[in-house]
Amino acid sequence: MDPSVARESMQYDVVVVGGGPAGLAAAIRLKQLSAAHSVCVIEKGSEIGAHILSGAVMDPRAMNELFPGWKEKGAPLNVPVSEDRFLFLKETSAFKTPNFLLPACFQNHGNYVISLGNVARWLGQQAEALGVEIFPGFAAAEVLYDEKGAVKGVATGDMGVSRKGEHTNAFQPGIELHAKYTFFAEGCRGNLGQQLEKKFDLRKDSDPQVYGIGLKELWDVKPEKHQPGLVVHTAGWPLGGDTYGGSFLYHAENNQVAVGFVVGLGYTNPYLSPYEEFQRYKTHPAIRGFLEGGKRVAYGARAITAGGLQSLPELVFPGGCLIGDDAGFLNASRIKGSHCAIKSGMLAAESAHAALGAGRSGDTLTTYPEAFRQSWLFDELYRARNFKPWMSKGLYTGSLMVGIDQIVFGGKAPWTLHHDHADNETLKKKTEAEPIAYPKPDGVLSFDRLTNVAFSSTNHGEDQPIHLTLKDASVPVNVNLEQYAGPEQRYCPAGVYEFINTDSNPKLQINAQNCVHCKTCDIKDPTQNIVWVVPEGGGGPNYPNM
Repeated sequence: MDPSVARESMQYDVVVVGGGPAGLAAAIRLKQLSAAHSVCVIEKGSEIGAHILSGAVMDPRAMNELFPGWKEKGAPLNVPVSEDRFLFLKETSAFKTPNFLLPACFQNHGNYVISLGNVARWLGQQAEALGVEIFPGFAAAEVLYDEKGAVKGVATGDMGVSRKGEHTNAFQPGIELHAKYTFFAEGCRGNLGQQLEKKFDLRKDSDPQVYGIGLKELWDVKPEKHQPGLVVHTAGWPLGGDTYGGSFLYHAENNQVAVGFVVGLGYTNPYLSPYEEFQRYKTHPAIRGFLEGGKRVAYGARAITAGGLQSLPELVFPGGCLIGDDAGFLNASRIKGSHCAIKSGMLAAESAHAALGAGRSGDTLTTYPEAFRQSWLFDELYRARNFKPWMSKGLYTGSLMVGIDQIVFGGKAPWTLHHDHADNETLKKKTEAEPIAYPKPDGVLSFDRLTNVAFSSTNHGEDQPIHLTLKDASVPVNVNLEQYAGPEQRYCPAGVYEFINTDSNPKLQINAQNCVHCKTCDIKDPTQNIVWVVPEGGGGPNYPNM
């Protein structure tokens, strides 16, 4: 942002950065507690829901608290889960786990198959009806601080800046949004959230955060193959037993099926491609039958925070707080985070409401983490705390120990396992790893990256500055390609990173216009040389019904 350009400012009681379930729930709760609170939400997507991607099966517990009459209000939770199936896959066979052996975390009675994007759109409508000001298409690009070092708000990014950094005829300076408290709800690996964690040392008492990448397609399937409310999860093939991951297949409404794959970003083989693993998963005999004769209608990808309770940072700092997946409120054992996000937003809102009522501003909302520790959300995450550490030890050992942890001890075993490494630290050198030969896509069940990216409706202005920045332009070739076989060309699910002239003078080409804002590169780059920063507001994917 150009410091020489004067920016207008607007003042609110609370500014919320991010229009997902956490941010919208926080804004709604603030207005429910007092209509006098001035609250605004800014969202980098072109509309509320444009950047929201999740499986998703939703536990309505938090929604029941936020809107006890959500059914009467028309919330789009229309498909109750009708059946759970958990399969262990081998290359050509599948073993169904008897439901009586399934831990409670894999049972979904009382939950709903949803489009989280549509739930966010509905929450946005409820927020606006309560008087929340919502500004889609505005990306928060800078944290603002007062003279004491407390957060005093954010500034949105300048618009109309060319790739060379020059002002075009369409230039519009960013706007400063000042607040008594600022909530950061950017989702997984939030750009500003990362900066705040470093500035205020919020991770000093936390385990490293660990992540997964979730890839998803939405399919229109034949009516005779559609079973509304059917929830299928799998583990095993195509991943090896030493790689954390699994799949989901959710039957929603209108003959649509959400099919997806999650790979833990702590994987070790630099030749592994989460996207290609997803594509070949769909060809398994136990899965392809649901999709054959159908049509893929949407595609997307998003990283998820999976570290759990022991990886949560401190939630508060002078003038603001982290909520939702910006902090890491996701229950990996249940493959669910939306109810956690909503609850965290509500808890933060209740803390801010009390502070505003006492005439405070810019201080630390200490009652928010205190209320979290007394809530059902803490209890749920505590019971799930050992799931990801156990599963990171391998499919078979992990499954056995998770069963003991959840069924025998009810999640309250007298030990807590920890995460020892960040995901960028786990890759083997290419000389220590085995290349993986992936089949060519058939264009029917499996697709190449660029064809699928077109189904994410992703768009960025071609002349805007590249938002995937490098600390050192020599590292991709001299380190990543030389030592790790260029893993960025495989872990990116959108074909953003491409090594060209590989025989003579290799260089990394960044196709930033393809970026679906998943944040995987920011997480998995072995040298942490790639830094994801926000592009112009309104850019990125435009997910329908995801």
